[in-house]
Amino acid sequence: MVVSRDTRHLPALVSPADGPGGDDGRRTRPKVRYAEHVHIPTDTVDAVVVGAGPNGLVAANLLADAGWEVLVLEATPTLGGAVRSAEAIEPGFVTDLFSAFYPMAAASPVLAGLGLERHGLRWRHAPAALAHVLPDDRVALVSRDPAETAASFEAFAPGDGETWTEEAALWRRIRDPLLNALLSPFPPVRAAGRLARAAGTADGMRLARMVAMPVTAWTGERFRGAGAPAVHAGNALHTDLGPAQAGSAVFGWLLSMLAQDVGFPVPDGGAGALTAALARRFTARGGRIECGRPVSRVLTGSGRAMGVLADTPVRARRAVLAAVPAPLLYGRMLDERILPPRVRGDLRRFDWDAATVKVNWTLSGPIPWTAPEAARAGTVHLGGDVAGLARYGLDVELGTVSDEPMLVIGQMAVADPSRAPDGCESAWAYTHVPRGLDWDGDRLRRVTDRMEALLERHAPGFGARVRGRLVQGPRELERANPALVEGAVGGGSAAMHQQLVLRPVPGLGRADTPVDRLFLAGASAHPGGAVHGGPGANAARAALARAGVGGVAYAAAIGGLHRLLYS
Repeated sequence: MVVSRDTRHLPALVSPADGPGGDDGRRTRPKVRYAEHVHIPTDTVDAVVVGAGPNGLVAANLLADAGWEVLVLEATPTLGGAVRSAEAIEPGFVTDLFSAFYPMAAASPVLAGLGLERHGLRWRHAPAALAHVLPDDRVALVSRDPAETAASFEAFAPGDGETWTEEAALWRRIRDPLLNALLSPFPPVRAAGRLARAAGTADGMRLARMVAMPVTAWTGERFRGAGAPAVHAGNALHTDLGPAQAGSAVFGWLLSMLAQDVGFPVPDGGAGALTAALARRFTARGGRIECGRPVSRVLTGSGRAMGVLADTPVRARRAVLAAVPAPLLYGRMLDERILPPRVRGDLRRFDWDAATVKVNWTLSGPIPWTAPEAARAGTVHLGGDVAGLARYGLDVELGTVSDEPMLVIGQMAVADPSRAPDGCESAWAYTHVPRGLDWDGDRLRRVTDRMEALLERHAPGFGARVRGRLVQGPRELERANPALVEGAVGGGSAAMHQQLVLRPVPGLGRADTPVDRLFLAGASAHPGGAVHGGPGANAARAALARAGVGGVAYAAAIGGLHRLLYS
């Protein structure tokens, strides 16, 4: 059951029986149903999950699969966290309000294990996954056909197509063990062993070297032309890492490999369809979701989590899982006296990722690109070559609003025609901007004007096709989703100093917190941001281990390690 204080704000839940089209073969909009307006009294449940974003819903599903009675509490009127969509600008145009393309979700073994296709999720693809438009309007194209991508890169420099083909072959060999290692609880002993065997000694050593490299250095070694390096640099900038920063190469490589493997797919009908599938699966197993019920405190006693305060107390017999940013959990929801002083000190040094400005448009026609290849891609990178992108990344890092930003652009109707009326487009663009600035008024307008001017330069006539516009600056993003603190969409920096056992603070790299039976399930925990369900799944596994037959020994081991780290 999904409960809301106001049913007008509930997401539409697509009935599994609804088909993709009517009797005459045309698409029909899914029938919708809303949860009834009810009041839930004070509860005692096995587990409380704080936050109904993708990680919270993944955790809740896994606990429900184990037979637990689970209650999910969401502060906002609508479930989904940063995976939501609505006709927010005008009727008939579906806008993804936060995230939109989901390569990690499509490849995630965590989400694959939930079988969301049986609960209404369907993926849609654009003809090409990704286009990077360079300043001179040349385009580097990434397709799910490796040969097409190789040909695009080869046009920039002889040999670059062959290099891409080699990288794609390595990816195919290590894909499954690598993704399992990335998304498993730390340390991923078995998955890491399988990855080592799949990669082999020689390639494994070179892969490990690449993990520590910046995009600029790695692509400089591997490619000769401008196309492939720009693609990898643009993909790295989906995080907060500039192409000249250590560790950016692996993020750029990973997203590039996913683009040619699973594409950059979108849920049929809008991002909210992914949330609806997770919610439908969970409630079918007896789980409950209450929206518009913020958790103000995690209640503790004798060093363990006992429940939460959400207007009224809710007792958790077995666990509390918090799918919220670590600074919000530790700094606002817990009595700081229960935390070791070292943890409190480390949290003061927690490094957020960059802020974000996102502009959404309804358009009377497709984006009129000068370069026709860009019209085939659902996701478009618009900005400089690898050197220009490195300068942009450095500007953001140093707190400067760049004169030459990189835009990540979504052409949603190219991937899923149901997003807009025939012949029209539902589009958006975002760029990273520095944190700590006042993003109201003139500064926000100057950035959005710069974004639209860059689009007009490469797509003359773009402005004339704009029917409506919705601007989401850092404050608007946080207001709509409190987990996106100052428009940070990654749950914390992806830099090397905040990965693995250093995420969110120096520790075990696990969901277990210093408070027994309290688990961190959001993107601040390993393995970090993107929609893949890893943090939620890891928190659920930790909660199940703590409540299992070996739970006392598990708690003793985790507690002992925490004392070593934080005493």
